Amino acid sequence: MAGRKAGPGGLRAAFGATPQALSIYRISLGMLLTSELVLRFQFLHAFYTDEGTMPLHLLLPRIDTLYRWFCIHCHFGTLFQQQVLLAIQVIFAVMFTLGYRTKLASVVSWYMYSSAILRNTWLYFILDRYFFYLLFYGMFLPLSQCWSVDASMSKSPQLSNSPPSSASMASSKDQGQMAGESKSNDPQPTVSKAGNGEPSGVSVIVSPATVTLKLLVLWIYLDAGGGKYMDPLKGWTFYADPLPALDTYCRHTFMARCLYAILGPMGLRLLTPTVVWVELLSAPLAFVFSYVGNAKMTYAMIGIISSLHFGISLTIRNAVLLSFVAIVSWAIFLPVGWKESTTSSSSSARPQSDDAADDHSRSQMTPSTTTATASTTTTTTTNQLARSLINPSTLIIVAMISANVWFETVGDCTSGLKRNIFATLLQNRWNVFIGAEEYVTWEIAPGRLADGSIVDVWGRRDEVEWTMPGTGAPCTSTARPGRWRSFPYLAELDEEDNHILWEYLCMQWDAENLVDDPKNPHPERRLLRYNFFMLQADVLPNMGFSSTKKRLVHSHECGQTWQDVVNERRHQAGNENEDEKQRQQQEQFGSMLSSGDGGGDL
Repeated sequence: MAGRKAGPGGLRAAFGATPQALSIYRISLGMLLTSELVLRFQFLHAFYTDEGTMPLHLLLPRIDTLYRWFCIHCHFGTLFQQQVLLAIQVIFAVMFTLGYRTKLASVVSWYMYSSAILRNTWLYFILDRYFFYLLFYGMFLPLSQCWSVDASMSKSPQLSNSPPSSASMASSKDQGQMAGESKSNDPQPTVSKAGNGEPSGVSVIVSPATVTLKLLVLWIYLDAGGGKYMDPLKGWTFYADPLPALDTYCRHTFMARCLYAILGPMGLRLLTPTVVWVELLSAPLAFVFSYVGNAKMTYAMIGIISSLHFGISLTIRNAVLLSFVAIVSWAIFLPVGWKESTTSSSSSARPQSDDAADDHSRSQMTPSTTTATASTTTTTTTNQLARSLINPSTLIIVAMISANVWFETVGDCTSGLKRNIFATLLQNRWNVFIGAEEYVTWEIAPGRLADGSIVDVWGRRDEVEWTMPGTGAPCTSTARPGRWRSFPYLAELDEEDNHILWEYLCMQWDAENLVDDPKNPHPERRLLRYNFFMLQADVLPNMGFSSTKKRLVHSHECGQTWQDVVNERRHQAGNENEDEKQRQQQEQFGSMLSSGDGGGDL
């Protein structure tokens, strides 16, 4: 007895996602989000409080009412307040991961993550861009249809093998809304269920969010691969001179050095161009294989791009979380849940009498009836697909896409508000690692203590080491990973911003060394002054590096307030004016002598 064909493919498979794939997306994204937020606790004092590098008295005068309304973090300046806000974020991230009140958790997670970005825009990395967009589109996806607390709490009769009645379907719909699912923004396709509570047969959800998220993944890799392909220095080609890009990047970690030893310079030169084509072709081919319904090749594309990111996480410092988040974006392409057999599970689960009745009905159908039925089915499917793309979430998603295009083309972001909100939240460029790395950099900050000893303030060590760190070639801010990587690039800040930034290292050193501890103070460990150096070594063939070069970024005297600095500048300016006045008087007196004037008086 032949069953109905339930194989995947077509536009629905190309631009949609299965409930299982969306659940994997939710769980993996939630776990990484929770990890990132937990790690952020260590950076709160330095970057999010009034005692840190961006106090509210500097931020608030530069923002307007809209900015303050959107950024809840801009209303709190103490460490405890920021810890409470971050703890709330962690709670909602865990709820998002577990699929409990999923819609609420996704909205709050996106909003609070965006607010934290705006509290200190210095800390905005491409990792934050990934979280921003993946959480944004996650708000409009039905992420809790399976493998979630919401699904388990729902008492839907569809979880049984018997077909649900219309009354029970209405009850299930109400319970789904109570579980946090949106009635209007998310498509709710009819999905046949197996006895284990998972969707059976081919169930692919198409919505504005699935379409846009898949297109975003396509854009990410076309932008990244295209940037490498069009690199004017041709660093990602076989004929790169002097070194191909992979030869310069595979030096940062122990695993990178092992890869270098295995492949050698020629192997890395051969492998370098393949990275470009993997980035350029993986997403388009994933669309093609999804369209034709080839699950194995779709998995292959996901596996290839995931292996690329996994390799990046092993060979480049501070790239583990970024690499895994990039992999998560591909979860929406997963063909998990596809049934490539010609008989659907829902058909096999039906009573035999029903199948016999269907067979008898089909035997009575004429060719014209069959053609009309097929045409009606095609029209119905097309109409359903169109209706799934027309809902309120479409307006919000189209607004975001339009804003991205506006910002990247004609947007004017010169004013403070536009620069901080639009230029931060609307960035949609992904062209990182564009060229070969010509040099590596790291930082040290030798400082003098009250007892006369010299320490490395940046590395938090009692010894100052000028040579390159020993575990492979370093990357920027090796001594302080994570959010500290932005610190050296802020040296060009002006006036009070600059002073507070560098003074924080003095405060931090004194606090960590218990200089003013009430029970057991160590005044001899007080930091008096320090110099911040950027060190650089050029990349040479065969894992070689040039001699170290150093550049003084900043010199700082500790213990001064900004008002002290202003008064000192005024005093210096006054002395300079007095010196200039005396010099002019001497020149005038000399000219009088040379001309003979005033001789009688002498």
